[in-house]
Order: sequence, then C-alpha cells, then structure tokens
Amino acid sequence: MIGRLLFKLASPAGTKARLSILIFHRVLPEPDPLFPGEMHAERFDAVCGWLARWFQVLPLDEAVRRLQDRSLPARAACITFDDGYADNYSVALPILQRHGLTCTFFIATGFLDGGRMWNDTIIESIRGCRSGALDLEPLGLGRHALSSVGQRRAAIESLIGQIKYRPVDERIRLGAELAARAGAQPPDDLMMNSGDVQAMHRVGMQIGAHSVSHPILARLPDDAARHEITQSRRFLEDLLDTRIGLFAYPNGKPGEDYSPRTVELVREAGFDAAVSTAIGTSRSGDDMFQLRRFTPWDAARWKFGARLLWNLQGN
Repeated sequence: MIGRLLFKLASPAGTKARLSILIFHRVLPEPDPLFPGEMHAERFDAVCGWLARWFQVLPLDEAVRRLQDRSLPARAACITFDDGYADNYSVALPILQRHGLTCTFFIATGFLDGGRMWNDTIIESIRGCRSGALDLEPLGLGRHALSSVGQRRAAIESLIGQIKYRPVDERIRLGAELAARAGAQPPDDLMMNSGDVQAMHRVGMQIGAHSVSHPILARLPDDAARHEITQSRRFLEDLLDTRIGLFAYPNGKPGEDYSPRTVELVREAGFDAAVSTAIGTSRSGDDMFQLRRFTPWDAARWKFGARLLWNLQGN
C-alpha cells in the first residue's frame, strides 16, 4: 500500500500525469554466468509482480491516446521489449500473462525466422571461443585476452563499442570474420519466428515496428532510413493483418542514434507514436514521437522501486 501511494503522489492522474515506460530486451530461462546482470525468468517474475502491485499497466497505444487527451490514470505505466528475441515468447510471455500484464514488443523484422543480430554474433563467438586469447588485429579490432569470464565480458564490450556505429553490411562482415577466427558457430535460434509474433498478437500483446536491420537511422540517407522504417511496418501489417501504429528507434539515443529528421520520417510514415531510450517519463504536451523509457537495474524490491520514483522526479 505504501508503495502504491508513493507512486500515486509521484504520478498523479489527469493534467499532471507522468507515463513510465519500461524497456526490456531479453528474459533468459536461467542466469547467464557471462552476463549475470541480464534479466532472467525468476527476476522478471518478481519485477512483474512489483509492477502489477504498484502501477496501472496499460497498452502503449491506449497510454499514448490518454496522455494526449490528459485522461491518463494515476500510476500509469507501460512495458515494452525491443528486437524480437525468442525468449520474449517462450519465457517472458507466460510470466506477463500470469501477472495479467500487457506489453508491446518492437520487432526488428529482418532477424525473424532464423536471423541473428550482429551483436549476438559477437557475444556468442566470444562465448564459444575455446582459446585463451583472440587476435583480431587483421580486422582492426585489437587483441583480446579470454582467460576469464571478466576478460570475455570486457572483450565483448570493446568489440561491440568498436562495431556498433558502422554500416550494417560492415557489421555483418566483421561478425562473420570474427566468428571464423574464434572457431565458433553462433546459434541461429535466438530470435522469434513469424509464428511466435502471430501467437503473441493473438493473445492480446501489442506489436510495434523496430526497423528491418536495426541500423543507426541517423547515419542513413533519407531513402534508406525511410525504407527501414516503412518496410518493417509493412512486413508486420502483412503478417498480422492489422495496422501497426507504434515504432521504436534502434538503439534509441536522441541526437546520436536518431535525429530530428528521423523523427519526421517516422511521423510522415503514419505512425501514431515512437519510443526512444532517453531516460525519464513523458507528460502531456511532450513529443509523442520521442517518448522516454527507463528500467531500473536493481534486483532488490526497494531499490527497484526507489529508482522508479527517482525516474518520475527526473524530468
């Protein structure tokens, strides 16, 4: 009761309402020794329990409409997932349903049905490398010690940082060459298939577009960015036989991953709203095409709640 009261005071109804949108990517069946901070089933189940008690969790499209007409209820929140990982369907969905929560899943359509995101190629190649070191100097990516879990984690962080803002084709090429040098065969079942997306939609979860190949939209020419935005939407509309009105910017940092021009392209494409990864909450009068998202990383209930309260006070 105390937690609910605090969130009601920080996030009242009506004209002073604030919308909290939480962002997730994966929910692993078990904790990952390589990334112990990654969300897993037991922890996600706890988080969903907290959210169900503290907030009124709304479908994102409803929340956007009510934010615009100033009828948002107190303690309003939405849950979102980005990218389209298979564990969203197999692990996260049953937990959400058990708690009676709705969610919006933003899908990078080019990776469905056996695809793999470039960063996962790096992660799984380093995970699967049996050597204690990996020389990637011929690729311009340095040498990396891999003798411990910490060193592998540091190598992944370094490599992702070096490759993240390169063109899509170059990301794919470097990932393939890295995997070959690591002697690894990354899995091809990390992402959902089309049937999984259809099944989630049938049980009432919302589906949004998240581009085709997850590029840095701010670095693309208009035609290429427009293609990424509209083709992902068209694919999903054909797959689900429904209108797709929500978009998530890949990576999502304003001014770095997407630009004011990107926002205009999304608006021109006919979407109703779009989400970023800028921290904070959104209020009536904010740009509905740059909605903020934030998820605490704390495992303890009181710390998770305190950080959500901090986020409500932050903008």
